[in-house]
Amino acid sequence: MEADKQNETELPQEVLLAELMSTLKEYLTASQLQQVEQAYQLASDAHQGQYRLSGEDYICHPVSVALILARMKLDVDCIMAAIMHDLLEDTETTFEDLARLFNDDVAGLVDAVSKLTKINFKTREEAQAENMRKMFLAMAKDLRVIIIKLADRLHNMRTISVMKPASRRRIAKETLDIYAPIAHRLGMHEFRLELEDLSFDAMFPYRKSVISKSIKAARGNRKEVVDKVEKLLIEGFLDTKFPGLISGREKNLYSIYLKMKRQGIAFNEVFDVYAFRVIVETTEQCYQALGILHNLFKPVPGKFKDYIALPKSNGYQSLHTVLVGPFGVPIELQIRTLEMDRVAESGIAAHWLYKTTDVAHDAQVRAHEWLRNLLETQKGSDDSFEFIDTLKVDLFPTEIFVFSPKGKIVKLPKGSTAVDFAFAVHTDIGMACAGVKINRIMEPLHTVLRNGQTVEVMTSDFAVCNPNWLNFVVTNKARHAIRNHLKEFKERDAITLGGQLLNAEFKSIGLNFDDVAPEQLQTFLDEQQIGSLDALLMDLGFGNRMPLLVAQHLIMSAGDEDSSIDIAKGKQSTATLNIHGADGMLINLGTCCRPIPGDKIIGFFSPGRGVVVHRVHCKNTREYKRKHKNWLNVQWANIVEGEFSSDIGLELKNERGVLAEIASIFSSYDCNIENIKIASRSEDASSDIFTITVRDRKHLARVMRRLRGLASVIKIFRIRN
Repeated sequence: MEADKQNETELPQEVLLAELMSTLKEYLTASQLQQVEQAYQLASDAHQGQYRLSGEDYICHPVSVALILARMKLDVDCIMAAIMHDLLEDTETTFEDLARLFNDDVAGLVDAVSKLTKINFKTREEAQAENMRKMFLAMAKDLRVIIIKLADRLHNMRTISVMKPASRRRIAKETLDIYAPIAHRLGMHEFRLELEDLSFDAMFPYRKSVISKSIKAARGNRKEVVDKVEKLLIEGFLDTKFPGLISGREKNLYSIYLKMKRQGIAFNEVFDVYAFRVIVETTEQCYQALGILHNLFKPVPGKFKDYIALPKSNGYQSLHTVLVGPFGVPIELQIRTLEMDRVAESGIAAHWLYKTTDVAHDAQVRAHEWLRNLLETQKGSDDSFEFIDTLKVDLFPTEIFVFSPKGKIVKLPKGSTAVDFAFAVHTDIGMACAGVKINRIMEPLHTVLRNGQTVEVMTSDFAVCNPNWLNFVVTNKARHAIRNHLKEFKERDAITLGGQLLNAEFKSIGLNFDDVAPEQLQTFLDEQQIGSLDALLMDLGFGNRMPLLVAQHLIMSAGDEDSSIDIAKGKQSTATLNIHGADGMLINLGTCCRPIPGDKIIGFFSPGRGVVVHRVHCKNTREYKRKHKNWLNVQWANIVEGEFSSDIGLELKNERGVLAEIASIFSSYDCNIENIKIASRSEDASSDIFTITVRDRKHLARVMRRLRGLASVIKIFRIRN
């Protein structure tokens, strides 16, 4: 009786602590248990007076997180870090305090899972992105960071019902987008399933309720089938005297919902609500069990997957097969060893307690490799949003396996192209990729690869990384290698263009940039907080600084007051830049008016893009000149090479073979047709816009003159904006 009264007065945190210590006693030493109690006392005192939305003392949350990890038998440092994971964020406790009282590892783990609260972010999304980036950087050093974070998120999702509906939906979406896929990527199956179902309930409570009720109603109807399947499986193994443990499981609600949504079917059309698992002792027995099962029931063609020979990227191993069971119901079966099952359920956390300094479990090795590759692709980029986009792409891989000519297996996400394969082999191979053979047949570089194909990459010293590859590559390695190359290429272009602009500005006022003394230039760079001359020229090339104003400051610093007076009054620059074509990436020809050599042109600075060239009479030009002062005089160089797009309008009679005749004329004049747009059509005629490539105005005039002589051409004109 007294014991009952005592229990009634116990606080929730005391009950949780008792359960935690009881669980930890199973695998921690007495001295380690003492350390855990010390961590609890520190956290409890520090969180004193803080409460959750549910009304319970805040300390209940970190203890619950620690309990989740204790049931997975995580080490003592991880347990202590879980108990104290909110101290740096929500209390006055410092990193130094934790390092002094415990050790650097514990302090580092707590710091890694703490949000960046001391930095002011413009938006919630920016804060989330940067926090995620910080966490992944810490994960690369210690995988326990993400295990703690996932346990933290799991407990928050278990108690999310007290939050406002909008907050519930936002957090649930983030969980489905990021945390559940991370758990899947790290092989933590149980975490993933619970996170998905909890998020599903928070985002779509009505849909979850309907599916849940349907499953309960169907259990009785399908029990006969399930029981019969299980009985036949057990009898089949008993007959062969094979040591296999058979168990059935119900699929989680979210996976059923996704299948219904993806296939557009009703619940009563989903037959594989139940799946069966066969656990054996050795890898050899997995394949033996597969043979027994295929003798019992007919296998469904194309549904067998061998994840033992070719494990998933998260270390998951199992044999998957689908059989046609009683009453024609498909039976999904997984066959694996007890060891494989342990890894399948807990992933990187499966063997943490038994990890040694010399040997890491395969799942942990794969996780480290994934993180290393993910972070490697992000080197040189400080964009947190780009990191999140990359992460999301990387978290949803459906894998294929292809072969190199020497028989090496290369694992790629589904949808990968020949270019993805080239970069997967080596970045240098991808950069020099000029062609590809798939099963010994030449194929386009954008060809999507399929399982089992042999891919051979042809390289060339003259091959150039193509920006258009970004339109079809799917792997992060390829995408970031291409982006980084383009970024470097663009920066080199910007430096060159910036130098041209600054030189032109100085020449327009009768001076020479080379005459600026090095110390004067350095003074200017220091005043503007610019790291180097290249950085200055890059800013000019990208259109982020005006050459006129830079020239003004440099002239003033040189002491030439007379030359700087006119500039300081804000007069438009008289400098003229020669245009040799669409030079690199920073001389852009306006698509609204499509200037070609021979046209009178004008240039505008566009921040981040460089110089955009328009025809003088383009209607956008007048608007730009009225609103902005950042324009400059440009002219075509004496020698301009390349092909330029131009739009011409044609009113044509509706006659058989007209388009073929026009296409033939374009070809005879070395013009490529880039696009055809039908503006209007009647019974007798059509009005079409052709985008063609020409060398200059004279070339265009010759083509138009030839077309004007055709009987089928009613009218021809160049499109003007």
